[in-house]
Amino acid sequence: MHFSAYTLLALAALQSASATLQVVPGATWTASNGAHLQAHGGGIIEVGGTYYLVGEDKTNGSAFQNVNCYSSTDLVQWHYEGALLSVTTSGDLGPSRVIERPKVIYNDKTRKYVLWMHVDSSSYGEAKVGVATGDTVCGRYTYQGSFQPLDHQSRDTSLFKDDDGAAYLLSEDRANGLRIMRLTDDYLAVANSTYLWPDHIEAPAVVKVQGRYYMFGSHLTGWDANDNVVSSSTSLSSGWTPWATFADVGSKTYTSQTNYILQYGDTVVYLGDRWVSTNLKASTYVWLPLNISGTSVSMTNHAAWVPPSGREAQQTVYTSSTAVLASGARNVDCSACSGSKAAGYIGGPSHGTATFTFDFTAAAGTANDLTTLVVRYGVSETSGRLGTVRVNDGAPIQVAFLRGSSSGNIGQSVLTVRLNSGTNKLEFGGVGDAYGPDIDTIQVPSN
Repeated sequence: MHFSAYTLLALAALQSASATLQVVPGATWTASNGAHLQAHGGGIIEVGGTYYLVGEDKTNGSAFQNVNCYSSTDLVQWHYEGALLSVTTSGDLGPSRVIERPKVIYNDKTRKYVLWMHVDSSSYGEAKVGVATGDTVCGRYTYQGSFQPLDHQSRDTSLFKDDDGAAYLLSEDRANGLRIMRLTDDYLAVANSTYLWPDHIEAPAVVKVQGRYYMFGSHLTGWDANDNVVSSSTSLSSGWTPWATFADVGSKTYTSQTNYILQYGDTVVYLGDRWVSTNLKASTYVWLPLNISGTSVSMTNHAAWVPPSGREAQQTVYTSSTAVLASGARNVDCSACSGSKAAGYIGGPSHGTATFTFDFTAAAGTANDLTTLVVRYGVSETSGRLGTVRVNDGAPIQVAFLRGSSSGNIGQSVLTVRLNSGTNKLEFGGVGDAYGPDIDTIQVPSN
């Protein structure tokens, strides 16, 4: 394929511009509503160039609250659209019920969006699937009921829609193994069984790349992560390869569990949950590009990466020692922080602030483009903290800072802002009279 010199320059400019938007695996991810993304165990459906993330709301723990929907055009900035389903007074969606791993596909014949999910009691004694339908991808859905598919147990579930429009339920049957089952033409029921692995694998997800199917899944270790595995075949009904790990052996899939596999441009992206079993709302997302070639599948860990190229991002780090502290903010001890100190007492009754000043070199023609920044921080409360960020004296942006699962309660939070080409100022504050997080470092993309 031949490109003109002008086209090559345009492509280079586009790549430079997008290099500052980044996915940061394991970080607190603030959506447009000022709260951490609550779409755990979820999946993504693309409609007209917009990507819709549908998943579990864990704000108040493990019991069912909502099936939430978010939208994005770049996989980095997420707008909260609302709930597809919410807790009811009784029945399958009532209090203390379990609704997990919701996935949505579109039926071209009925023109309905169809949502499947794992439905259970709090003791996990029912092992059923539930089905709901909607007229729009992120509107309210009508619940249709629950059942055991083909009279088999069903816990972790997912959906796969093939090129010919046929749809399949992926289901973990604890008594027998991992199943692929074909759905009826209206996607509302199960027609027949397609394949059964006798292995105990959960968290299933299928993607098709250049005519080959890849089934990803996790071993059964509860909330604890393990080395997830993959099997592949040119047919859904036979010829599957033996299960094999695809991330670094012993990394426990970089402390995550499969929830979905997304084709984004030319990049195939692994979407996983990093569960925090003692504080489920603080569970984060590990999204990483996969390397797939024939029967070979591998995945490398990245601190941050650039969609859609999948390449690893580079960052310039500014420590709290460079920040100007005002209105009662002061340095505090933090053994897990850079230099064992952090900028603390931000916000609060005195409305303390920490201001970082730094240079950002934008690529040609990309000044004021959106840029992903990473904030490393510490919080001690299970509920986490909220804070605000003002960029170059602009309006305050609310950001969520949930308690990290690492030693010292250290976490990372991402925010997407517009930076000048040259000197920029970032001011951290609190929300109301509450204290914000203790700030360790900020990380700015290096073009």
